[in-house]
Amino acid sequence: MKFLSFVVANQTSYGYLADDGIVDLGRRLAGRADDLRTLLAQPDPVALALEVGGAADHRLQDVTLLPVIPNPEQIFCVGLNYADHVAETNRQSTEQPMIFLRVPASQVGHGQPLLRPRESERFDYEGEIAVIIGKPGRRISEADSWDHIAGYACYNDGSVRDWQLHTAQWGPGKNFYRTGGFGPWMVTADEIGPDEEMTLVTRVNGVELQRASTRQLIHSIPKLIAYLSTITPLAPGDVIVTGTPGGIGLKRTPPLFLKPGDTVEIDVDRIGTLVNGVADD
Repeated sequence: MKFLSFVVANQTSYGYLADDGIVDLGRRLAGRADDLRTLLAQPDPVALALEVGGAADHRLQDVTLLPVIPNPEQIFCVGLNYADHVAETNRQSTEQPMIFLRVPASQVGHGQPLLRPRESERFDYEGEIAVIIGKPGRRISEADSWDHIAGYACYNDGSVRDWQLHTAQWGPGKNFYRTGGFGPWMVTADEIGPDEEMTLVTRVNGVELQRASTRQLIHSIPKLIAYLSTITPLAPGDVIVTGTPGGIGLKRTPPLFLKPGDTVEIDVDRIGTLVNGVADD
């Protein structure tokens, strides 16, 4: 099933994608599960969605898509998690994952423009795969980690490189307003089996710039869940962004940074394609 969050007629809602459009679960489950994060906390979100589902309420083209989880409690991002990206940055792999945080306001949904801040022209793309937590837990073992995944989505960890590199802390460059993309929807984990390979491709203006497989992750998805859940409890709707492969704009010759009018596509074969234009803030 493909879950998504959206705005229609000035109302924020969520639902799932059907053959003929979007089934509006925000309306059908009002008072029981008012947003996607709340739905994911239910014992069986897919079964509940199908129980109240039916004919589509909206056409996909008539809604504005939001980040898959507009209001996550936590967004964890992983740096340097593909060997070719480690090499292009002249760094070394670390024994444990390199973690930084994003805030919800730094994200936009599919079809919405990424905003290049007026303070920089070094705005870069980073194609990634996001894992969305369903079942809560603390100190989750790697063996049990798959049971805690609600689904997967495409992610663009848009980065303002000069602000990222002001100091050793990456947070400023990773959290400018509306610089990251998250969408277009979440494909539920029942459609993508444990450790099933996914292929990630990033294109800018139709040109392929990144390609990688989840088989190439240095720190696997189970390792990330085990590591992060040791630090803090993971809750339904929490997001883990698993890292970008080599090919970022900063390390190209000459460097390739995003500018207004560009289009960025993050394509994951088992999920779909996240598309965002670029505009000046």
